[in-house]
Amino acid sequence: MDKRFFSLDVFRGATVALMILVNNPGSWEHIFIPLDHAEWQGCTPTDLVFPFFLFAVGNAMAFVMPKLQQCGDAVFYKKIIKRTLFIFIIGLFLNWCPFFIWQNNQLVFKQWAFMNKDAGGVAFEDGIRILGVLQRIAICYFFASITAYYFKPKIALAISISILILYWFLCWSLGSGTNPYTLETFFGTNIDAAIISKHHLLHADKVNGKIFHFDYEGLVSSTAAIVQVLFGYFVGYYIQKKGKTYEMLSNLFVAAAILLVVGYWWDMLFPISKKMWSSSYTVYTTGLAIMCICVLMYLIEFKNVKGVWARFFDVFGKNSLFIFVLSGFLPRVFKLIRINDINEKGEPTILNPFSWFYEHICKHVATDLRIGSLLYAIILIFFYWAICYVLDKKKIYIKV
Repeated sequence: MDKRFFSLDVFRGATVALMILVNNPGSWEHIFIPLDHAEWQGCTPTDLVFPFFLFAVGNAMAFVMPKLQQCGDAVFYKKIIKRTLFIFIIGLFLNWCPFFIWQNNQLVFKQWAFMNKDAGGVAFEDGIRILGVLQRIAICYFFASITAYYFKPKIALAISISILILYWFLCWSLGSGTNPYTLETFFGTNIDAAIISKHHLLHADKVNGKIFHFDYEGLVSSTAAIVQVLFGYFVGYYIQKKGKTYEMLSNLFVAAAILLVVGYWWDMLFPISKKMWSSSYTVYTTGLAIMCICVLMYLIEFKNVKGVWARFFDVFGKNSLFIFVLSGFLPRVFKLIRINDINEKGEPTILNPFSWFYEHICKHVATDLRIGSLLYAIILIFFYWAICYVLDKKKIYIKV
């Protein structure tokens, strides 16, 4: 039996490609509905990207955990603490990057904490966001690794289910108002603000005209996200245990179907919500992730269908974390490069190289601006793929 399944690498690479697609539209005002997040409850294809990536993290963990368990506690903690801190610091670096912003035609240092203004001109305390996608990956990886290291899979599964139920109970019992599952009543917001301070949370929502301090990758909502990594670990463990057999594939299909049904049922009591990372959302997206992996394994491992599409995504999978960081780093740095331009109204405006490419090339391919916005994102996928392809050809794999 191969210790690594090519299909699992393709799954991880496809997830990264989709992540680049949804994170880099030409214009956030012109995107197709499936490429946008659900407002609060519900699940669009875009809402599958992050849980799929966390699932892939857990899946990869299953293949290295036996070696770590053989090496002992010292090696284990050295590795996971180093990796956790490194990923978290990179995420914080991206939030602060490029450390300078243009103000009154001058480059000024981006302060850790500063005063900002909302669309109405009202000043409020603001600051560099501490949490984010990479930070959540780091947190979930750390706690999932400890659970998988110390407990056998059956006990770890019982712990995972207990965490999901406990998180549901806390959301229901500690949430305010008659409906504790809304942006305004979610109990985790006040806890995140107390631990991190509200001006270092994401400021993306306004409720009744007032800025609402909430972070989609908050500490509290990371609770169920940890289980997402563990579910990926359980699937990876099971694949290794059973090997490439139709029994393994059939059982995973059944498990995926059960999780989807449970997720739909739970949604009626605890709404599916990425921004709250509800327990039902964890179960539902895990079911979809397993279903996707089963399809890939059937095509690639059982039917040996390894076309250009599989190799395309595999290239992304080999440097997945690096290319995700790069796709966030370059647009931020390019914002420092200013290109004087004239907008459609004949007014002077300032663009950067990426926005210039969208405004002058992609935007004009169709009257429906969503098409140009999507084309821009697709071109970026191929741009970053080319970088991964060169690295792969040179056998350069940047691991954390």
